[in-house]
Amino acid sequence: MKKILNDPHAYVDEMLDGLCLAHPELQRRGEGGRVIVRRGGAVPGKVGIVTGGGSGHLPVFLGYVGEGLLDSCAVGNVFAGPRMDDCIDAMRAADGGAGVLQLYGNYGGDRMNFDMAAEMLALEGMQVASVRVADDVASAPAAQREKRRGVAGLVLVYKAAGAKAAAGATLDEVAALARKAGDACRSIGVALSPCVVPESGKASFAIGDQEVEFGMGIHGEPGIWRGPLKPADALADEMLEHVLPELALAQGDRVALLVNSLGATPAEELYILYRRVAEVLAGRGVTIVRPLVGRYATSMEMAGASLSVMKLDTELEALLAAPADCPFWSVR
Repeated sequence: MKKILNDPHAYVDEMLDGLCLAHPELQRRGEGGRVIVRRGGAVPGKVGIVTGGGSGHLPVFLGYVGEGLLDSCAVGNVFAGPRMDDCIDAMRAADGGAGVLQLYGNYGGDRMNFDMAAEMLALEGMQVASVRVADDVASAPAAQREKRRGVAGLVLVYKAAGAKAAAGATLDEVAALARKAGDACRSIGVALSPCVVPESGKASFAIGDQEVEFGMGIHGEPGIWRGPLKPADALADEMLEHVLPELALAQGDRVALLVNSLGATPAEELYILYRRVAEVLAGRGVTIVRPLVGRYATSMEMAGASLSVMKLDTELEALLAAPADCPFWSVR
């Protein structure tokens, strides 16, 4: 293992210290400081949005706490879900009196702890709704979509739901919008190299120097196939072949598009992918709105990329364009 760190067991907490020092609009809360909140606290009268997940994926999850986005985040160890107590503290920190939406990726540990947190706080009188994003088409067939993982499409759902809450919508309205945004989004990724979890000190999986794993998850979950690395255009075409049929895009439709680095892949290679995706969509008469290219949901230093496509209607497009600001993304 070759990493810039001190004690592997202090990796997450030292990262959180540095994050909050560099971005003083964020603060650590909760026992152990594993909750990230806005410095100003919950906004009175606004629906609070809380998320959570393992570390190692910056900017997801904690990096999207900010104006017009999330109100708090419960933070777990690298690739491990947050503790139930931290989910509870994050929900309390997000509660401005209008209820709290739990908005997070579809992973078993996160689901269990957020469900228990919701039950406990509902007994105290808090209004709670829960939406799990499941956009990874490689992780289960469409008929079993409830089993799919939540990956980079979370970023687009955060943005839409955050804007809806900032506009003064009710908890039921924000939850319905988050479900609508999640249903409109599909993602898939490809991995070229593994990453190293600091506490284990070894690669999360093994892959040949000239191999690619198509459809691999952000924790190294198995993909659809593994084989020789293909040219960028061939990878982009195959990614679109898995994503587009479920969105039923037609000429004249508009989409949000995210081409995301899984950590080590440079921007240059992402733009090569984007070039091909944009070409294919233009050929179908589909317009890309506010494209995002860069690191938005990573897997430590894994080399690879993911593609997320969200089919837009007038409401979703307006919400994605609404003002927002967090340490890793601003919309003006």
